[in-house]
Amino acid sequence: MPRYALLLEYNGRPFSGWQRQAEHPSVQGALEAALARVQPEPAAVAAAGRTDAGVHATGQVAQADMIRAWDPFRLGEALNHHLRPNPVAVLAVAQVADGWHARFSAVERRYTYRILCRRAPPVLDHAVWHVRRRLDPEAMAEGARHLVGRHDFTTFRSTECQSASPVKTVDEVRVEAREVPYGLEIAVHVRARSFLHNQVRSFVGTLERVGADAWPPARVAVALAAADRAACGPVAPPGGLCLTGVRYPHDPFAA
Repeated sequence: MPRYALLLEYNGRPFSGWQRQAEHPSVQGALEAALARVQPEPAAVAAAGRTDAGVHATGQVAQADMIRAWDPFRLGEALNHHLRPNPVAVLAVAQVADGWHARFSAVERRYTYRILCRRAPPVLDHAVWHVRRRLDPEAMAEGARHLVGRHDFTTFRSTECQSASPVKTVDEVRVEAREVPYGLEIAVHVRARSFLHNQVRSFVGTLERVGADAWPPARVAVALAAADRAACGPVAPPGGLCLTGVRYPHDPFAA
């Protein structure tokens, strides 16, 4: 059965997350329903990362095994037709080797979390965390430096996390800020091979405390060393988080 890699973009607001659920809408469920319209046999799909409820993606990667060979462009067009009106789009399709896997072949995942600091609520852009006070991005960047490297991230993972180990290597936590009309937008970019459940949102919620001058930047290092979930700041809401990219040894969409 030919295997295809699918590059996906989606708005996570109406979904209970990536993973298929019997009684709630999911991104996986929407994609599998679209696949069922283009071939008679069900096609199970797997993704590079299982995003949580309300989390968005501009660079999610999934795989699907088809009964027959498809022209990648035509498969993408057919899936986009049948995905409507779900807020999910197939950006690119590529045929890959049978042993290639969207999750296990990945060597890096990238997330961006956006915070909008202004009094007025966002109306057109809902993929942000609206914070009504101005945060200090320089203090947040100082605190973020403590999160880079190989550490026990028990403090920054959900109590429901199923990972076998809390030890992960985080390659980058970068804070960017830009002035916007009547406010400030802060983006926190995080890059690693793999993540614990709620790890990025836990990072951002903690860094927000630093930016609000409720924590000194050095307290991030203290929280990390505690290896205790109680030492974490509040977990940031899901709506500001976006999976922006997945890297493989060889980019399946390069052609």
